[in-house]
Amino acid sequence: MSEQQARRVPGTGTALEAVTLGTSSLGRHDGDERLARALMSGRFRQLDTSNEYAGGRSETLIGQALTGGVTVFSKADREPETGVFDGDRVMRSFEETTSRLGVETLPIYHLHDPFTITVREAMAPGGAVPALVSLREQGLVAAIGIAAAGGTLVEEYIRTDAFDAVLTHNRYTLVDRRAEEILRLATERDMTVFNAAPFGGGILSGSPRHAGRYGYRPISPEFGAHVERVRELCERHGVALAAAALHFSLREPRVHSTVVGITSVQRLEGLDALVDAVIPEEFWDDLAALGTPPPSPVD
Repeated sequence: MSEQQARRVPGTGTALEAVTLGTSSLGRHDGDERLARALMSGRFRQLDTSNEYAGGRSETLIGQALTGGVTVFSKADREPETGVFDGDRVMRSFEETTSRLGVETLPIYHLHDPFTITVREAMAPGGAVPALVSLREQGLVAAIGIAAAGGTLVEEYIRTDAFDAVLTHNRYTLVDRRAEEILRLATERDMTVFNAAPFGGGILSGSPRHAGRYGYRPISPEFGAHVERVRELCERHGVALAAAALHFSLREPRVHSTVVGITSVQRLEGLDALVDAVIPEEFWDDLAALGTPPPSPVD
């Protein structure tokens, strides 16, 4: 946690908080205006959003409720109808985002899920990455990042040395270590690292609805058996599974902030207890004794 506390939000003098609130679901439900207001008034003061979340509604609701002292990170997304993701699209995405949020600059702006283009296309003149670099050079964003599903794709982008930050999700959790190479590469380059989805899409939050899925995909019997062993380990130590899952990420020095998706006011209110939970050191020793987790369903 000491490294997390020492890291600064790019372009500001404020410390990067260990927890960032994810808002991918914000704007998908009636009454989310209340949730947006709650996000501004709580203990956690960093939000992660994206141009495409809820068709732009996530950013709109954040912008309507945004108050001083809250830091917002966002992402550039491809054109939703055509899939075009070139430099012009990045610039339009940035303009859409800042207009919705009611801000002129962003501390971190990620390239988000660039699945419709190759890395070579993204890096070429007129491509998405040169546009991000231009935004950084103009001072419109303080730092640029890569945020994408797919471990090898993220690794390719990191190796370009163009980025200041990386956001990985569903790949470094209590039951999954697939992001080890991402963390290694990012640490070598002193990049800011966000680790999102510490609950693996719900299976580690104790949600019965997600008990058979990890990272939104069906799990194998082998993987399910390992999750059950971890669950039993939590019970033996008197630790809530969700608390252990969150602290697995919080205690990792290579991770600077953990992104926790917030889908309701109730989930936001329950986050305090998870963050404040005390996990005995013996639990981590016993977790290590379980060995390397089996392959997860996530690529």
